[in-house]
Amino acid sequence: MGETDKAYYAKKLSAQRLRQVYEIAGARVRQYLRAEIDHLSVFVEPGSRILELGCGYGRVLAPLAAIAGQGWGVDNSPDNMELARAENPNLNFALMDAASLKFEDDAFDLVFGVQNFISACKVPPENLLKEAMRVARPGGRVVLSSYAAEFWPHRLEWFRQQSQAGLLGPIDEVATGDGVIVCEDGFRATTFSPEEFAALAEACGVQAQVYLVDQSSVFCEIQVPEKSDALK
Repeated sequence: MGETDKAYYAKKLSAQRLRQVYEIAGARVRQYLRAEIDHLSVFVEPGSRILELGCGYGRVLAPLAAIAGQGWGVDNSPDNMELARAENPNLNFALMDAASLKFEDDAFDLVFGVQNFISACKVPPENLLKEAMRVARPGGRVVLSSYAAEFWPHRLEWFRQQSQAGLLGPIDEVATGDGVIVCEDGFRATTFSPEEFAALAEACGVQAQVYLVDQSSVFCEIQVPEKSDALK
């Protein structure tokens, strides 16, 4: 068995290597990546306080912060944080555990984690969602996304390209399927289904809108309710 998936992302898919993941993407994957940013921009206004969980080197946060005029991002990779700060000196980046954020309650208008962050983070999803809701203001939003089942052929081809470029280990074609990509070095990439998003929101005592965007992403959108003791 190889490194844990969490360490894999932090050490092997960070900074310039992470940038290369996006540079080799084909047209359909680039459309998917753009569609996620375009959708998130609907929730951002000038002056909004926005926080991205698992921000990488700032690929998604930077264009949204250009609308808001400010932005915060957290990630578990020191290399990501170094590149993010170098390229976006006007934004705020911190090395931080998304399930244990060092922000005050009600600090942000929008908290988001996209491009399958909820699966890639490898911590209990309920911990992530409750912590995201804690730092989002009442009436603000928490938005999470994962890959849609309809996008599977494009996602698999993209991961094969990453493997061929040496960014991932060789794909285990026998173990790979049904939304799960497995590499021979132990790496395993899963997804979060619409049903799982709905169940997660219910487990956390909130209502969620779960929907497809671009036939490539499953979005889970939660308008944060008034705080209750259950969420504190």
